[in-house]
Amino acid sequence: MVQIGRWLIIAGIGLVVIGAVVLLLTRVPGLNLGSLPGDFSWKRGNVRIYAPIGTMLLVSIVLTIIVNLLLRLFK
Repeated sequence: MVQIGRWLIIAGIGLVVIGAVVLLLTRVPGLNLGSLPGDFSWKRGNVRIYAPIGTMLLVSIVLTIIVNLLLRLFK
């Protein structure tokens, strides 16, 4: 149980760091993660559909690179 507690604390700290990075990135001028090419938005009447495909691809690529670097670092 102690090991699970440690992992939960580490995961919580990681989430806090990720949240802080996201908050800081929203203040960077010229960086609109929600309006990249490939982000689709449809609006008709009271219905709005938003599919941030470009943003999802960019975030996925960046996270894949970071995780691979961390795994190679600790291997």
